[in-house]
Amino acid sequence: GGSIAIGHPLGSTMIRLTGTLARILKDKKAKYGVANACVGGGQGVATVIENLDV
Repeated sequence: GGSIAIGHPLGSTMIRLTGTLARILKDKKAKYGVANACVGGGQGVATVIENLDV
């Protein structure tokens, strides 16, 4: 049931995670959230999002 199951290309994983996180922050009225992903080969990326509407 992950991202591949809904048919998105592997290269867009972080944008999907970031968009989903932004929606969750809005729905839950949360201030901060972190999205992270493994890039492979020991690399990774993390993004911190701040909800300015809270």
